[in-house]
Amino acid sequence: MSTAVMTNSLSCRWQLSSVADTALKVAARFWFAVTVAGQLLFAFAVASFYSLTALRGDYHGWNFTHGFVPGVTKGNWAVVMHLASAAVIMLAGAPQLVPQIRSRFPVFHRWNGRIYIFAAVTLSAAGMYMQWFRGSVGDLPQHLGSTLNVILIWLFAAIALRYALARNFRIHRRWALRLFLVVSGSWFYRIGFFLALAINKGPFGFDPATFTGPLPTFMSFAQYLVPLAVLEIYFLAQDRPGALRRMATASLLFVLTLGMVAGLFAVSMAIWVPQVKAAFDPRKSIAETLSVTIASRGIDQAVKQYHELKTAAPATYNFDEGQLNGLGYRLIHANKFKEAIRILQLNVEVYPQSSNVYDSLGEAYMDDGDKPQAIANYQKSLQLNPKNSGAVKMLQKLNAP
Repeated sequence: MSTAVMTNSLSCRWQLSSVADTALKVAARFWFAVTVAGQLLFAFAVASFYSLTALRGDYHGWNFTHGFVPGVTKGNWAVVMHLASAAVIMLAGAPQLVPQIRSRFPVFHRWNGRIYIFAAVTLSAAGMYMQWFRGSVGDLPQHLGSTLNVILIWLFAAIALRYALARNFRIHRRWALRLFLVVSGSWFYRIGFFLALAINKGPFGFDPATFTGPLPTFMSFAQYLVPLAVLEIYFLAQDRPGALRRMATASLLFVLTLGMVAGLFAVSMAIWVPQVKAAFDPRKSIAETLSVTIASRGIDQAVKQYHELKTAAPATYNFDEGQLNGLGYRLIHANKFKEAIRILQLNVEVYPQSSNVYDSLGEAYMDDGDKPQAIANYQKSLQLNPKNSGAVKMLQKLNAP
């Protein structure tokens, strides 16, 4: 082989290696930019919705793990600590991964890292309490998946802190990245879950009434195991030279990031944008008003009050469909099925063309043991929205003809 040929061959290899390195860096930065934007959006939605609704005394939208329950101090504090820690984590996590911040502002990096680890431990501990003692949706496999996530958070936090104290910053940064991914598990869960629903154009792979099934079980483990696996592939591409390996890893990161973008859009339209709108809605919650009346004067007076306020102050109170629907589910969770049915019947009267209100009323009847009425309302929901796969599954569960 001539010297010219060898030179050209080496030059091509060098160029290919340079392109592969650049592609891997660009793909990683693309992933990081999308992740930061998505987590900031999540933090804004959580912080604005829960803080502003709490200031107004409007807790009807706090519907995870039974939300805010008057008089249950320990459980309510767990919810508050979980929410506050989630917002802190979303805001503090991204700066820890920016090299320029680490090098130029080392003191900030150290203290922000301590805050991040403390918030991560607080978040996971509160989540564990709510899951195992307060009660949450899902079944044992899902709870075990979430528990493993918590164990990994505590383990990775300890290892990352250990290497930081030992000033072995290269290994510390890798464990910090692993910690970031497992702490972001619930964020990845939302993206993946709503992306799956968007692709399927509706619910699948789980029972809408109990939130059990293969999809949520898979997501309970995949929310942190899949990102960790991709991270290890990325580390492997960094450590072992090879243009093809790095190009393949860059392509994988790029495709997964595009999937994240689609998932972010899906979850934003389904949850985060409505939450932000609700946060800045100045109207009083009719659900909270009726809840107080039900507790003090009974369901009949609450229904009467609803009609009176809707006539006398339609602009002062929030009479959106979700208000009565949320109140109905709160009553279902409290095993007050008769009151829940009455509230959801009222919602059907006000929104007779909504498939969702009939679906909710059907669930209330089912939980109360009234199978014929449950079937009738699920059928009406399906009539209004033939794509309501949840209603189809519930009718199959009820052995409807």
